[in-house]
Amino acid sequence: MTALDFTTSYLGLELKNPLVASASPLSKKVDSVRRLEDAGVAAVVMYSLFEEQITHESQELDHYLERGTHSYAESLGYFPDLDYYNLGPEPYLEHLHRIKQAVSIPVIGSLNGVSSGGWVEYAHKIEQAGADALELNIYYLPTDIDLSGAELEVAYVTLVRDIRAKVKLPIAVKLSPFFTSIPNMAKRLVEAGANGLVLFNRFYQPDFDLDELRVVPDLEFSTSHELRLPLRWIAILYGQVAVDFALTSGVHTAHDVLKAMMAGASVAMMASELLARGFGRPPRILAEIKRWMEENEYTSIAQMKGCMSQRAVAEPAAFERANYMKALNSFDYYLP
Repeated sequence: MTALDFTTSYLGLELKNPLVASASPLSKKVDSVRRLEDAGVAAVVMYSLFEEQITHESQELDHYLERGTHSYAESLGYFPDLDYYNLGPEPYLEHLHRIKQAVSIPVIGSLNGVSSGGWVEYAHKIEQAGADALELNIYYLPTDIDLSGAELEVAYVTLVRDIRAKVKLPIAVKLSPFFTSIPNMAKRLVEAGANGLVLFNRFYQPDFDLDELRVVPDLEFSTSHELRLPLRWIAILYGQVAVDFALTSGVHTAHDVLKAMMAGASVAMMASELLARGFGRPPRILAEIKRWMEENEYTSIAQMKGCMSQRAVAEPAAFERANYMKALNSFDYYLP
């Protein structure tokens, strides 16, 4: 029997399989990253270093966060205690370096921000600390009614271009799905220097505590149902944009990983499943992928990559408006 080839290439990194641990608290401990490697995970994305943490020492950030909150004390709940949440910038770099020394799998640094400025220097520092690549987790929720979508898109592209000017590392950009034209945005980011696109970021939505009259975080794990959004867009973009795709949000099972590959992703990123079910999941998922490939006569991950993308399927309209109409009409069958 021909040996199965699980290898894949992402951001120029040769990985032993397509299963990557996305940014999560699991990377806060060196031992946890070792256990991920032992479990078969092919690479790990560090938890994010936030732009706010880097600028936290300047009193300007504190001034803007505090302004007005004394009048509306409940609004204090919107802003996290950054010192409690995470290590500061320098300890983050030291921790990244320790992880690189402890494991042989690629370690991808992560920056979370939206504006260009002095914090961009930390992209270079992450490179110096030994990261194999850099993921830009662009997480911005526009609330200013005078800020146009075009202006925000320019800010994203400028950020990527500025960081590309600072580092030689491969850069992946983690995007939200809330753009008017995702294909055009993907094209512009690649032109600005992105080597990979991670689809999609999950925007965590706070809840209101009516008893305490305060805003509270409400973090819920993803489900496999959330796979459909990034799956659709990767399948549409694959072959149109010269970039590596990572699928994140909703990766929980072997079938989820296989679907990601068939859409055109180079890797499938997992966090919720690891946090919820532990280090025993990757070996089982990889074993199930192996069994499925043998049963369906696939010999490599490369063989299936993109085979269900828009450019490969017989009916590309399945990704577009015609399928939307078809799906709505199918509900007629369920009416009493």
